[in-house]
Amino acid sequence: MKRLPIIWHLYPALLFVTFVAVLAVSWYVTNTLSLFYIAQIEKNLTTQATLIKYQISSKLSEQNALKIDALSKMIGTETETRITIILPNGQVLADSDEDPTRMDNHARRPEVSEALRGRKGVSSRYSRTLQQNHMYVALPIKVDEEITGCIRVSIPVTAIEAALSAEHGRIAGASFLIALALAFLSLLFAQRISKPLQEMRLGAESFAEGELKRRLPIQGTEEIAALARALNKMAEQLDERFQTVNQQRNELEAVLSSMIEGVIAVDNNEKIIRINQAAAELLEADPEQTVGRSVQEVLRKAELQKFITDSLQATETIEHELMMIRRNNKVELQAHGSPLFNAQNKRIGALIVLNDITRLRHLENLRRDFVANVSHELKTPITAIKGWAETLQSGDENLSKEQQEPIGIIVRQADRLNAIINDLLNLSRIEQGQEQSKIDFQTTKLSSIIESAIQSCSVEIMQKEIEVVTLCPEDLTLQANPPLLEQALVNLLNNAIKYSEKKNRVVVEATARQSELCLKVQDFGCGIPQQHLSRLFERFYRVDAARSREMGGTGLGLAIVKHIVQAHHGRVDVHSVLDEGSSFSMILPLRVT
Repeated sequence: MKRLPIIWHLYPALLFVTFVAVLAVSWYVTNTLSLFYIAQIEKNLTTQATLIKYQISSKLSEQNALKIDALSKMIGTETETRITIILPNGQVLADSDEDPTRMDNHARRPEVSEALRGRKGVSSRYSRTLQQNHMYVALPIKVDEEITGCIRVSIPVTAIEAALSAEHGRIAGASFLIALALAFLSLLFAQRISKPLQEMRLGAESFAEGELKRRLPIQGTEEIAALARALNKMAEQLDERFQTVNQQRNELEAVLSSMIEGVIAVDNNEKIIRINQAAAELLEADPEQTVGRSVQEVLRKAELQKFITDSLQATETIEHELMMIRRNNKVELQAHGSPLFNAQNKRIGALIVLNDITRLRHLENLRRDFVANVSHELKTPITAIKGWAETLQSGDENLSKEQQEPIGIIVRQADRLNAIINDLLNLSRIEQGQEQSKIDFQTTKLSSIIESAIQSCSVEIMQKEIEVVTLCPEDLTLQANPPLLEQALVNLLNNAIKYSEKKNRVVVEATARQSELCLKVQDFGCGIPQQHLSRLFERFYRVDAARSREMGGTGLGLAIVKHIVQAHHGRVDVHSVLDEGSSFSMILPLRVT
């Protein structure tokens, strides 16, 4: 439906109001004039009747009927009015237009009846005698306060109507001219209102087209001028914001273009919102042709498509490693997916960040192979050194204490090196098994793993008289590799026993929550300072290196725990308060997928 300009809304309304006002005023003036004219005629008739009454009051009798009739006809002719003289019994004594002897008794005429009662009678009605409408005014004639008759003066209504019609014509003509003048003024008024609004519409359209430097003139009424000032201020603010947005967009484009990580933003319908150059190169796609298209249409990588779908369904950041083939070469990617929100904190999609870790994984494999090979190579000479040292120590009983001491140091250091090598080999096997998915998971009772771990630490427990409290439901099961999980639990128990005082207590607690299992080992020993907690699971990291060596630690126990938990797709956590104790938690999924 086509909308009309504002002038065609204002002008018809103003015309309607104008014509209604002119018609109302014309009707009021006409009606008032008619009433005034009739009142004036009534007053004139009353005056004529009064004058005639005084002329005939003393002569009113049937003997003077002819004289009075002649007088009424003379006065009626000169004044162009009808004059009738009526006796108290209603008999017409004289009439200016008709023969009174042939006229009916007028006692029942309304105006005559009123006059014979002593009051002025006024009436407008049809005259059967003259065959036309008349206006009548009758006055009583009194002699010595006695009513001796009445005089009636009348005039044809057609004369009144003719006079009023002439006045009505003049009023109608004046009203028409006034209406035309008001219509013209209404048009000017409507244009005065609509023209500034039209200019503002054109200005707003130019603002919408990007011409934000233009300013509207401040003119018209206060409201229109205020609207123009508001639009100018809006244009100024929009210009500033567009400049800010353009600057931020350019900065964002510069940042995204210079990033070595691939960035992909997708909406809730899995359509690509933004992709940077690094992601386009990783996925062998054209960044200009991918925006607005669906992920399935652009990315022919099923594993990446599934990760994007999982990211859109996730409520927090998720992470996964992907493997793709690009130009006949294997490419390993580390993908991070997080929810994407707009300014109103409404979720609009997901943000995917891809890191090419192919070279990093290659270096890690080289490092792991190097550590494994070196460990294997060192194991034989260390075993030989320890064997010869033990042979020297036990072969000659005549060796002095000073001679036996360095041999004992050699044996202890050989044992320590052997323990480190064993831990390194364990780490290498765990990492290799995790990478190649060779770790065997099976459903097992957690209580049996806990019992086996406690038995493995029974010697240390007895030496320090530690009370081990186990809190684990008998029917609690999970999918795990029992030897690896037992090894991780043994490492945690050994640490808890080492750093606890004699006759102290260690708590092993297992709780299931939703789809996860929390296996916690808590001691009440010396605790760990807060600044060390973030690095506890690094290889060879020690809080107190001297004390750790004295207790026979290799610095790899917690690193082994971390890798075992990661192999089970879980995570580790630690809480500690100095001088109050520490708790290490392994959070594992109940079902490994």
